[in-house]
Amino acid sequence: MIDKGLNYGRQSIRTFLKTVSSPKTLLDLGAGSGNDLLIGKSIHPEATLTGVECYEPNIEKLNKLGIYTVKLNIEKDCLPFENESIDVVMANQILEHCKEIWWITHEVSRVLKVGGSFIVGVPNLASFHNRILLLFGRQPTCIQNNSAHVRGYTKKDFLNFLNGVQEDLYKLQGFKGSNFYPFPPLIAKTLSSILPTHSVGIFFHLVKNTPYKGKFLEYPIKKQLETNFFLG
Repeated sequence: MIDKGLNYGRQSIRTFLKTVSSPKTLLDLGAGSGNDLLIGKSIHPEATLTGVECYEPNIEKLNKLGIYTVKLNIEKDCLPFENESIDVVMANQILEHCKEIWWITHEVSRVLKVGGSFIVGVPNLASFHNRILLLFGRQPTCIQNNSAHVRGYTKKDFLNFLNGVQEDLYKLQGFKGSNFYPFPPLIAKTLSSILPTHSVGIFFHLVKNTPYKGKFLEYPIKKQLETNFFLG
């Protein structure tokens, strides 16, 4: 039986956070029920936890856990933090829901310290099962038109997106896959560790290399993308 809980890559998040040296601030975009922040707290108990969330039931859960929560729309609102003030930003299973990745990545890059970590988890458009579906003319499961997902990601394309806008802004510190359809958990874990780019979910540990220069808001205009992206 498939275990869809593996899609969230909690073990990958834990592994990445263990390599971060004494962060003071952990910020989670789309914090949900607070699972990733609690992983961070278990590894770095002195860190301050902040969740960004817009769904009221999740906000209530976060408040009950004692997690400071900011209610805003990450696709158009500014993150209420100073430039280069955050040590770790996490975005797990959120970017595939968002059209406005230029604005979101601009804000993340603005508030993240140089040397800080950007930990990202997204469904993998190039997963094994999605490749099979496309072979038979079927829609990939991670970007169906009757779902909440509006973007598809692969490892190479996401890295090209980040560093094609501002060269060497982020360095890939770690990369992992999680889950492998249509196999049961034991086999899925083994296959995803061997073939991460074929996994259901892909997870990035990115380290900010250089100061951010505002390039994510310039790129859609410079390249004339002819889409009404929100750019502030």
